[in-house]
Amino acid sequence: MKRKPDLLWILVILFGLGVVTTGYAQSLWSNKTEAPVEFAQQQQQTFKR
Repeated sequence: MKRKPDLLWILVILFGLGVVTTGYAQSLWSNKTEAPVEFAQQQQQTFKR
């Protein structure tokens, strides 16, 4: 029974890190408007290989 709260805290921390990382990435992309286009092109090239 003691492990369930631990798992819950781990999920909360991971979710928080995901939110912070997403906000940081969006702030970088808003500073460089070309970055999402270049990133999308790189993803397309990797999928074509």
